[in-house]
Amino acid sequence: MAITTYFKKIDWMIVAVSILLTGLGLLLIYSSSLGRGNFLNFQKQILFLGLGVFLMFLFSFFDLRILKNNPFLILLLYSICLLTLVGVLAFKGVRGWYRLGPFSIDPIEFTKIILIFLLAKYFSTRHIEMYRLRHIILSGFYVFIPSVLIFFQPDLGSVLILFSLWIGILIISGIKIRHFLILCLVIILISAFSWSFLLRDYQKQRILSFLNPQLEPLGMGWSQQQSKIAIGSGGILGKGIGNGSQTQYGFLTEPQTDFIFAHLVEETGLIGVFVLTSLFSLLIWRIIKIASFSKDNFSRFYASGLAMLLISQFFINIGMNLGVLPIIGISLPLVSYGGSGLMTIFISLGILQGIKTKISG
Repeated sequence: MAITTYFKKIDWMIVAVSILLTGLGLLLIYSSSLGRGNFLNFQKQILFLGLGVFLMFLFSFFDLRILKNNPFLILLLYSICLLTLVGVLAFKGVRGWYRLGPFSIDPIEFTKIILIFLLAKYFSTRHIEMYRLRHIILSGFYVFIPSVLIFFQPDLGSVLILFSLWIGILIISGIKIRHFLILCLVIILISAFSWSFLLRDYQKQRILSFLNPQLEPLGMGWSQQQSKIAIGSGGILGKGIGNGSQTQYGFLTEPQTDFIFAHLVEETGLIGVFVLTSLFSLLIWRIIKIASFSKDNFSRFYASGLAMLLISQFFINIGMNLGVLPIIGISLPLVSYGGSGLMTIFISLGILQGIKTKISG
């Protein structure tokens, strides 16, 4: 296939929307850097964007059939992800990253994508056998192992993302309603057990502070209260880039990552929210469209899993900012600062582009 013909088959709307979302994030990161007087994160995010776009086009040439036809390769990648998660626990003791000079790599972000591949392979080969409960249990086991390692970093938010991804693909694969209700009951029981025996005091405090912010007015409750103030003060047009008082004076914690949505609303108002949700909706629509036209179950489950991953992170992050969900450290996809998260999304979109070119061909 000629290179010009190949690029004609690329979904350029996905390319444009992903760059625009990251560009919106860059604008917000620059704004928050004004108040801090430190533009290092802004400069690094520009580098991440350039590298991410390059990787998206590079991985668009990746033939997904290599993974589809080689389950042992998927298991190898899965095992490598588990080893990197074990390494973080062994050498860091707490949630951490692998440092490479001024940069850091978060293995959790790459684990999310590899898990999509593994679940896509598992369900695509057992699509007509989803009436069997053992397939639900075994697929859940693949999710459970990295979830335990991530939980003890500790990163409860990423654990919820992995289980949201699993449940989403289960629903798409055609799980029976009876089995789904049993699964919900099991999740409730596990949640009760986790509260009593697994969750650490600070994790319980986050949930309690979410239910009643007055319990910790200067801690987790403070962060969520400041987020609500920032969102409430934005109005229709916002206060203008660099003029948000909550952001610029340091009242809004983590305005570049966890609370970047509150930062967005404070400085760009409802107009900014409309732009963000419109761009994100376009991105999800294009991903789902590719999933619906995919020629095989493996590609369809991969595309659907990617959509589920982005949707769950998007709504959980906004829920945290609005105060309808506890603060669990989930970033806003493509918008929040972070190299590992940005790289994995662009790589994932590149692989998706490869699926798109095969459909067009």
